[in-house]
Amino acid sequence: MPQRALNPSLFIQQVWPILALIGLGIIIGGLPFDTLALLGGAVGLVVLLRYPILSLYLLILIIPFSSLIAISLGSFKIGLMEIVLGAGILGGLWQRVRSGVGGRGSGNRSFFYPFLIFFSGISLSWLNALSIGASLIETAKWLEMLILYLLMIELLPRQQLPQVVLVILLTGAAQAILGIYQFIFKVGPAGFLLFDGLFMRSYGTFAQPNPYAGYLGLILPLALAIALSGTTKQACQNSILTSENRIFALLKQNYLLPVAYGTLPLLWVALFATQSRSGWIAAFVAMLVVLIILSRSAKIIFGTTGLFAMMAVLAGSFNFDVTFINSGSGIYQIILQRLVEAMSIFSIDDLARIELTDANFATLERLAHWQAAWTMWRDNFWLGVGFGNYEAVYPVYAIGLWQNPLGHAHNYLFNLGAEIGFIGLVSYVICWALIFAITWQTIKHSHGFERAVAVGGLGILVHLHIHNLFDNLYVQGMYLHVAIILALISVASSSCKVAQNGDLG
Repeated sequence: MPQRALNPSLFIQQVWPILALIGLGIIIGGLPFDTLALLGGAVGLVVLLRYPILSLYLLILIIPFSSLIAISLGSFKIGLMEIVLGAGILGGLWQRVRSGVGGRGSGNRSFFYPFLIFFSGISLSWLNALSIGASLIETAKWLEMLILYLLMIELLPRQQLPQVVLVILLTGAAQAILGIYQFIFKVGPAGFLLFDGLFMRSYGTFAQPNPYAGYLGLILPLALAIALSGTTKQACQNSILTSENRIFALLKQNYLLPVAYGTLPLLWVALFATQSRSGWIAAFVAMLVVLIILSRSAKIIFGTTGLFAMMAVLAGSFNFDVTFINSGSGIYQIILQRLVEAMSIFSIDDLARIELTDANFATLERLAHWQAAWTMWRDNFWLGVGFGNYEAVYPVYAIGLWQNPLGHAHNYLFNLGAEIGFIGLVSYVICWALIFAITWQTIKHSHGFERAVAVGGLGILVHLHIHNLFDNLYVQGMYLHVAIILALISVASSSCKVAQNGDLG
């Protein structure tokens, strides 16, 4: 059989891509790590500029690690989170300039004006700022929140709403698994050891248990809402199940529901492992809100329980004392003891007369910062000491042994009162009151998956503000997580309005 003659041009045409890849691999393999990292970063930046929607997904993954991948430039910190956000902003602007119209996003700007109200309150406090740099840093957080919110509703189409929720749940599950690992295998500083060294308080990638508990609590209500909603329901009432919506429903049915079911117990166990009493209280109330809204049986159960509890209190037959605590056992006794210790903060009158022990140190430290913030606010009632200036002014108001300002007052309302005064605090309350009202309207007018997202978002906002009575969750990128949740609520609201108008294209 005659052999086929080799065609050199055809051979080169078929082989050159393989040779090019091999050559590129050899070149890359010979480069130092720093050069490779720079090259990879440049390629990633180009991709984000070309497809800015990817920055939103990447931010969800980066937020828990934001403090670990950042460098300090004077008093400012620049990290991968800021770089990705900046790339997304530039990509979104370029997309708008190139197309001449907005992106494919389907959200409305209903939360834009509440933010403006708060910014007006912040601006007045700058008149009293001791450190302009500190005010810039704190104001930049809220500006980033607003920009990310606007970017998401500009770029995020309603068809990608389930994918974003899926990434949030998976990121939360990964953080929960890390926390459980730290709890069981005692990975962390000796000061976090629990129960005579048997376990360790979990802290994830947040360095401290309390902010880690806050992060878990900013995901837990969403997971519960998705699990309760029955995600196989159609997107909105009166919508037509087009081929696009079938894919939408298939994604939710095959991925979101089992992921939500799997994520819920992980988040609960990790939250318990933090031993954060403020996290427990906030998560309990947030979960209760979600249950009452989405579950008819929960309404009956909690309504009946509340009625009997009220009757018992009025009859004087319920005495919540140490005897009741000691009658418990196991995990219930641990939780009750921790919660009662947290409530003891309200019964302390004079810090100077309290003997300092390992058991009461955290409580007294928090109370000392509350008192410092309260005094700071009293002396600067209307405009405060300047947004972000609590730490700068704290040495003047430090109490006893607690000379370290810790960055915040362990109560965000007290912290705001001290920093932006009564006028700024009123603007903050109005801002969030409007956001809650808009979210509630979204819940009332949405159905199925979109309603679950809105209810989960409401639960997250409840957790945020209750936890902030004992801490400050606007740290380590969690403020951007809140902005993402607000954008999801806006997209869910717009999705249902469009569907009810018959436009599902």
